[in-house]
This record gives sequence, C-alpha cells and structure tokens, in this order.
Amino acid sequence: MVSLCGVGCVDGFRGANVQVDLSPGTPAQAHYATTLPGGPAPTAGAEVPANTHYTLFAVQDGAMASHLFAVQDFEIHHIVDLSSPCFIDQGEHVPYPGIHVSQFAAKVAADTKITDPANPPASATTEQKIQYATAQQRMLNVNALAGTARPGVNAVVSASAAAYPAIAADCNGPDTQLPPPQCFDAASNARRLKLCQAAWNANPSLWEGSDRVLTEPLHGTTYGLVDGQNPISQGPVGGAQFFVDNALTAIDGYAIYLMPDGGPAEPTGAPLYFGRPSPTATRGVVHVHLVNPDNPALTSEMAVFIDLGHDDVHF
Repeated sequence: MVSLCGVGCVDGFRGANVQVDLSPGTPAQAHYATTLPGGPAPTAGAEVPANTHYTLFAVQDGAMASHLFAVQDFEIHHIVDLSSPCFIDQGEHVPYPGIHVSQFAAKVAADTKITDPANPPASATTEQKIQYATAQQRMLNVNALAGTARPGVNAVVSASAAAYPAIAADCNGPDTQLPPPQCFDAASNARRLKLCQAAWNANPSLWEGSDRVLTEPLHGTTYGLVDGQNPISQGPVGGAQFFVDNALTAIDGYAIYLMPDGGPAEPTGAPLYFGRPSPTATRGVVHVHLVNPDNPALTSEMAVFIDLGHDDVHF
C-alpha cells in the first residue's frame, strides 16, 4: 500500500515535552519592591535578584569536554506580588478596571460606606453587605497567596527582562508614570490600566500573576506551579511543563542555572540543579533526578518525553 501526500501534508512535531516538579525550596524572583530605590533586599535563600532568570540546559558529554545547550528559559515568581505596580484588576467583569488589587477592599468600603461589618449603616443594602464581605475575604486570600503569614504560591513562568514604567510620586503624576497603588480614583485607575496594558502589549513574555485564577495570569505565560500547598484550599499544587523544539535524544545530563538578564549565554559556577537521565527510558519517557550540588537535600524531579514525532509503541 502506497501512501500519497500532497501539498496539504504537515510534518509532525519533532520536539520534546519537559515536565518538572520543582522543590518548594527553589528560590523565586525577588518582589518588585526590591528593584525600587531604597527598597528591601531579596530574602536570602528564598529569593534571587529580579534581573535574573533560570535556564534549563541539556548536557552532551564529549571525548574532550561536555557541551551545554539551552533548552528553556523561565522565571519563578510569587503568584501574588503586592509590591508590583501592575497587580491590578482588568476585564469586563471587574467593578474597578485598573485598580491596584491591594486597594480593592478600601474602594468597596468607600463605595458602600461600610467600615464595620457588625454595624453597617442603616442605608446599606443586602447587596452592599455581601459586596463588602466578599471584598474582605478576597483580601484575606490575596495575603495568603502572597505568603504574608506563611509560604504562598510560586509559579513557573515566561522570562522577560522588561520593566514597568516609573511610579509617580502622587496621584497627580505625569501620564507616562504609573499612579501609586493607593490611588484608586477613576482617573488613576484608567491611567494605571492603560500603562500596564501598554507594557504588556510591548513585551509578550512579561508576566504578572493574578489571585483570581492561579494558572491564568494577567499577562505572560504560566508553565505551572512550584511544588507546595494552596494556602486557601490547603490542597497540593505543583508541576510545570515546557514543549521545546529539540527532540532531546542522546542527552547525558540536565542542569538548571541562574542566569543574569542580558548576560553571557554560557553559565558559570555551579548549577542550582543537576541530574543525569535514568539508564532506561520507558516508552520514550526519561526520568531525571535533579540535585543541588551544594545541598543534597534540595532536589527536584523531571520527566522528558523525548522525540514526540517518533512513536515506536504500537497498540
């Protein structure tokens, strides 16, 4: 039997799928506040500088030396960063487009005139009472996800060296500067929304998380979550995946390095993680146990579905 293919044929994807469970101890990018003049330093051991990213490298051993090539760049971010000037609400179904989420409850309180849920004003409607209570619960959730009192949730996301516009000194700053988060009047919200969306449109990989749906950011790509616990539901979270163009066959090792934005393509120093593939692949799936060279207790697990364009399993 002869199979004919005309101009409409499409070659199959010949790349690979990389799935990785990163340890909760994997450092995240520092909060946005660390980039501001006089801002706090990154949390030692738990954060890396904001102007860095991670790169997954594949290693091929040669007769004289090993060769590394980059497989995937990514960053790890706190899924809620209250210090980011573009942690905002946007979309058709939000009541205050452009408001900084940290001020959401304050805006609801100003609109409903409710400051004490146990003693609302006589004029408050049932709908306003529900709106106020919902806003208070949202802020509790936001602070939990941000890790205010206990570890929050970290996401594995697209890497970008882009930066947001400067933050104005007050609510009446120039049109080219973002209003401070505490400004929630209509004009400030509109200006913040416009400038944040312009930054996102100009930088497709610039990531900003959301408290509404953990895997659906305001912008950028979420590849998955670092292993941990959702502080709201108490359920486990974790697992990230990348589809890459390289088939990743005949690979002798994998390493994850912390790389400076705009720096050299080749890594220096010790990797954050290194591991070699298991001796045998099961139906085209390679397992890699990743270990930190300086701290053997810091480990992660990776599965590589190699050469997705080739299938030697028949049913």
